[in-house]
Amino acid sequence: MRYRRADIKGGTYFVTVNLAGRKRTLLVDYMDQLRMVINKVKTTHPFHIDAMVILPDHLHAIFTFPQDDCDYPTRWMLIKAGFSRQIPKNERINTSRLAKGERGIWQRRYWEHLIRDETDYPRHMDYVHWNPVKHGFLSRVIDWPHSTFHRYVKNGVYQPNWAGTAASGNGEDFGERYGKATIGPDGIMSNNDQG
Repeated sequence: MRYRRADIKGGTYFVTVNLAGRKRTLLVDYMDQLRMVINKVKTTHPFHIDAMVILPDHLHAIFTFPQDDCDYPTRWMLIKAGFSRQIPKNERINTSRLAKGERGIWQRRYWEHLIRDETDYPRHMDYVHWNPVKHGFLSRVIDWPHSTFHRYVKNGVYQPNWAGTAASGNGEDFGERYGKATIGPDGIMSNNDQG
């Protein structure tokens, strides 16, 4: 299959990466190993982490790349492979993965979105930080420890009580607020449902 991926050098990209087993908690169980691998990849293939949230079975990140580079596929391959080497082998591996010498930790593909403009950027930043509340892990953004939200509170960008609580209904307009996105024949992403 051929996928059309954005390749803007020096671009800023929003990415969602999922574990193959969506009921697993590997990303928070092995948080130190994940951080170590990400930092190692950053030293050999530089990028800036604008925002990131780690949930038990998936993560969201916004990365900005150097002006002469847009190779996020290599970075994610290295992060996923490096993390896989750091954790015990106890996952179920299907025949297809076994034949290719793969572990059964990550979904093969991931969602990426090129940040388009000054409106798109904060919307996705908010989506990243609101995500633990969206998934029901807690009721306030500040209470999730595995997020760059804390860095932004420290720097005065967000207030500690930003977005209120899950009970208040705030956060509905963040990030991919219209649900699933599609790529049209012109190569432009559009959101077309209220999911």
